[in-house]
Amino acid sequence: MAERVSELRVPVPWGEIRGRVWGPDHGRPVLCLHGWADNCGSFNTLIPLLPRDCTYVTLDLAGHGRSSHRAPGVFYTFPAYVADVLRVADALQLRSFSIMGHSMGADVAEMFSALYPEMVDALILLDSYGIYPTDMKEFFTVLKEGMDKMLQFEKRSTNRSVYTFEEAVQRLLAANPALSLPSARCLLERGLDAAEGGFVFSRDPRVNFRNILGLSLEDSLDMHSSIQAPVLAVLAEDGFCKLFSDPSLEEFTSALHQSSRDKNHTMVTVPGDHHVHLNNPHAVAPFVTDFLRTRVLSQSVKHEHKL
Repeated sequence: MAERVSELRVPVPWGEIRGRVWGPDHGRPVLCLHGWADNCGSFNTLIPLLPRDCTYVTLDLAGHGRSSHRAPGVFYTFPAYVADVLRVADALQLRSFSIMGHSMGADVAEMFSALYPEMVDALILLDSYGIYPTDMKEFFTVLKEGMDKMLQFEKRSTNRSVYTFEEAVQRLLAANPALSLPSARCLLERGLDAAEGGFVFSRDPRVNFRNILGLSLEDSLDMHSSIQAPVLAVLAEDGFCKLFSDPSLEEFTSALHQSSRDKNHTMVTVPGDHHVHLNNPHAVAPFVTDFLRTRVLSQSVKHEHKL
């Protein structure tokens, strides 16, 4: 597709949500939500391979990329991210749109689609399917540990480590071996801030804290069953597919498989790991393209939006 790309800035109470907009001003809108600790650069290699009739709004979720960090003392939770998506949709006057999410972004997309089904006409999940449940036996322990960790963080020095660009690349690759070298460099285009003597990682350290507002197995499955939009899940053989084979999650994965059959969700598997959409977008693009063309672009419903 012609790479018409512009920077997005949406004011929010604590600063702004940043991102990039790809494609025509009046294309069918697709909101794109990246995974944990990534940024909207996660979609840089995939979007040029997708239909030109869509407008892709790729977001840096709060605390990631170039978006503002949340206010001091505030936790990063899935409901808060869902509210951010709603803020962006409201600012762009989007009445109905598709959502494409990777990993954590897919969880946010699923939760949004369940809570606001009238706003979502299609849902694309990249190496994710279903919101991973929390063992309720651990709920209070997780909640307490999360609060303790936040207070400990607030008492520590806020100085951040400074790296050269190549040092930052190697640190990211060491922390996330699923990334290729080009993919790491792609993410760091928005993942670093200039500092005296080099660069610091731009993401808020608080995004590393464990989510304190987990869902029980029942709530996770109820949330999943509340999704009304057609769903495409593109799963990586060496990524989410391994989760499906974990014996400890048999009840969860079995229920998800049954749900996919009951709702006629489309599930495909591609060779690759968790970041296959970024590392090898040609393996993913044909499935996303076909889904958008048959489930979104072929529909006659007029979408009101202003980008």
